Amino acid sequence: MLTEERFARTLALLEKNGSVTVQQLMNECDASESTIRRDLSVLAANHQLAKVHGGAVSKDMAYRTKDDEVAHRKEQNPQAKQIIGRYAAGLIGPEDFVYLDAGTTTECMIEHIASTQAAFVTNSVTLAKKLAGHGCLTYILSGEFKASTEAVVGPETVACLEKYNFTKGFFGTNGVSRKRGFSTPEMKEAMVKREAMRHSKECFVLADDSKFDQISSISFASFESAVVLTTNLNLDAYRDCQNIVNIEQTGRER
Repeated sequence: MLTEERFARTLALLEKNGSVTVQQLMNECDASESTIRRDLSVLAANHQLAKVHGGAVSKDMAYRTKDDEVAHRKEQNPQAKQIIGRYAAGLIGPEDFVYLDAGTTTECMIEHIASTQAAFVTNSVTLAKKLAGHGCLTYILSGEFKASTEAVVGPETVACLEKYNFTKGFFGTNGVSRKRGFSTPEMKEAMVKREAMRHSKECFVLADDSKFDQISSISFASFESAVVLTTNLNLDAYRDCQNIVNIEQTGRER
């Protein structure tokens, strides 16, 4: 593939998905890693994209490049997270094989899980310990440990997910946007989320109202690809969305 064709393909993928990885471009363009990295440097120098670790994102995308520490995130909207977590836990049945993504809202699910016969897979050391303590059969993925989010990430983690077929997957997110979908600041974590969603029959994203109309650097799924569990959402732009469950304080749907 000629250089200009690779450039056009790269920009087309960014326009469609908001982000792209070096590995994805190597496959799409049938090119070496060094060639793709050189292409990205040229496009970044021409202000056509923004390079991030492991790939690139759209230049016109407002994004964050770092995650807050877990301790700080636990202090943000704790009541809303508990309401969402309780509702999400109620969706789990005894026959389910569940993926539980690392996150402070998904963590709130654990104390409310009634179906301890269900089996769980997670990329969080913290969640794995809590699930096991709750009496749940628990598997933890292997890979690189990311201290800021207490998540296991990286190529090895993605490879581990290939053998699983989950009935339900519950995911955290840093941003929710109708245009850019669900996003997170870090490429490796985004790749794990994307792969886990690909292997889940039903996907649920847990997001309090502060996450809406927020965009982080890496989009890991389209807005339509999951049911969004939230509470206190009063944004007109999302009123017609059929995939949003707006939970009342009582735990009922609005």
